[in-house]
Amino acid sequence: MRSGKAALYEDLKRLILTMELDPDELLDEASLTGQYGLSRTPVREVFQRLAGEGFLEIVEKRGVRVIPMSHSTLRNFFLVAPMIYAATGRLAVQNFKPSQLKALKETQKRFRKAVQTRDAEALALENNRFHEIMGEMASNPYLQPSLGRLLIDHCRIGHTFFRPQNEDMERRLQLAAEHHDAFIDAIEARDEQKVVDLVFEHWELSRENMEIFIAPQGLKADDLVQSPEEK
Repeated sequence: MRSGKAALYEDLKRLILTMELDPDELLDEASLTGQYGLSRTPVREVFQRLAGEGFLEIVEKRGVRVIPMSHSTLRNFFLVAPMIYAATGRLAVQNFKPSQLKALKETQKRFRKAVQTRDAEALALENNRFHEIMGEMASNPYLQPSLGRLLIDHCRIGHTFFRPQNEDMERRLQLAAEHHDAFIDAIEARDEQKVVDLVFEHWELSRENMEIFIAPQGLKADDLVQSPEEK
């Protein structure tokens, strides 16, 4: 069993992103101190760090819970995600470093391997890391926190995407991998418009697949971005 603050931090992130910890689920501080061989202070420091990054919510006198996903959360997500992803793509082309491009390529290799092995957890985490690196390439202190928060919910809402159940879902997963390859080529060529065009293609693919997650709740992505007056 892994122990220590770093292990707790990484494990909680992974469990939240892969939906092994449900939205709004309360965390048991006492259990985690024992499991990771930590006192309460370092556990609380991890909670504070993850809360600052948007993974957890600390509620006075009610404890610590996984950040929830409400109708309002989803509506805001679908409203702003394309804009933030497009801005990230533009700035990534303008500001990327060779070491970051190398990291992006290495992440894509792992993503492609996970596609072949049908490793749903690795697919979700490597996809998340791919888009995190694009945020690091953009190197904007205002944009990066917003992107990080979006990626948490993008990963959680779209988790069914990485468990294809029919041929159409398989095709979409392959297309997502092709989009990643195209992102790398366009960034390396410093083709800003191509990256932005890919952002919207990739977003549309994501939006359609996220409706698989939303549909059981009687919601559609298009409904979520409409105002009450438009419905």
